Amino acid sequence: MPNTFFTSDSHFGHASVLAPRMDRPRPFATIAEHDEALIAAWNAVVRPGDIVWHLGDFAYRCDLAYAASIKARLNGRIRLIRGNHEELGGQLDWDKPVVDVQRVFVQDPGMPKPQAIWCSHYAHRTWPHERHGDLHLYGHSHGSLPGTRTSLDVGVDCWDWAPVRLDEILKRMAATPEPVPAA
Repeated sequence: MPNTFFTSDSHFGHASVLAPRMDRPRPFATIAEHDEALIAAWNAVVRPGDIVWHLGDFAYRCDLAYAASIKARLNGRIRLIRGNHEELGGQLDWDKPVVDVQRVFVQDPGMPKPQAIWCSHYAHRTWPHERHGDLHLYGHSHGSLPGTRTSLDVGVDCWDWAPVRLDEILKRMAATPEPVPAA
């Protein structure tokens, strides 16, 4: 049975993610080093038959052939949620059509029942079926937005540059302090 992974904001080919002017510059000397580290981290956890939901900003400011060559080296059946930098990603061949948002049902090995997840590139304050147990996963913020017990950033900046399984996401959500109610 395949496992399901989530990730976002790989920004393959995008040298500016390394620039000191960025809020959270990535710790790599070159974009080639960055891209190779992300490919290695991805393939260390994702098997060829696994499903990976990439929640946007796959590649940026590189040519289409380069983006396609990176994608070809990644394990798994990859499904893309459109990010704000998806000019290249939208032109690549994915496991399913590219969508803006998606409600996903995940039942990985060992899970007693499926978990519904609202996937978007952007963080939402509310989302469909939130009050019925759906969780929300997003990217875009590069770790700058604190997670909650029901909503979390799955970007590579937050997860040691690799896609993450739902069981790890649930552990981090459970460890998140309850919000203080407004007065």
